[in-house]
Amino acid sequence: MPAPQTLLARLGATPPVAHLADATLLVIDAQREYVDGALPLAGIDAALAVGGVLLARARRAGTPVIHILHRGAGPLFAPGTPGSDPAAPLIPQTGETVIEKTFANAFNGTGLEAALAAAGRQQLIVIGFMTHNCVSSTVRAARELGYVCTVLAPATATRDLPDGRGGVIRAEALQAACLVGLSDTMARIAWHAADIEE
Repeated sequence: MPAPQTLLARLGATPPVAHLADATLLVIDAQREYVDGALPLAGIDAALAVGGVLLARARRAGTPVIHILHRGAGPLFAPGTPGSDPAAPLIPQTGETVIEKTFANAFNGTGLEAALAAAGRQQLIVIGFMTHNCVSSTVRAARELGYVCTVLAPATATRDLPDGRGGVIRAEALQAACLVGLSDTMARIAWHAADIEE
């Protein structure tokens, strides 16, 4: 039996890892709800640290940065609550675009597509939370709109979920499955921060 391959690899279409010089950095839902709020994520501190290093590099390189912030109608991510605040070190700076959303897909009902068009780059580097939900939904939508995405794996995270049969899918397994699933047809996964070059 042949070794498994992604569909992109079978088609010879696996995109290269994006470079900061050619990409827009998309920071998805880096908010305190996932740190010290109601939805703490497995590995969140390490993911924020890796993301913070990449964000600092992007700023030095002049890479356009777009921050996505989720706004909930209920107690989670409610505007004005600590959980809705950006999480350090991924806090927007003056001049960086901030887009608020209410759906998992950051393109749905927002100005993200217009902001990306204004940046003029087809390559996206994506970091943020949660991997199985808003990161995945946004990357899939971006792919359908013609963008080429690189997801920096160690700057993403998720949480344990019930498996629907009385058990639990651990965050580590869900994280790996979601990232590998995206790699099949949707995105290039950078497994190490050093993979993303200037």
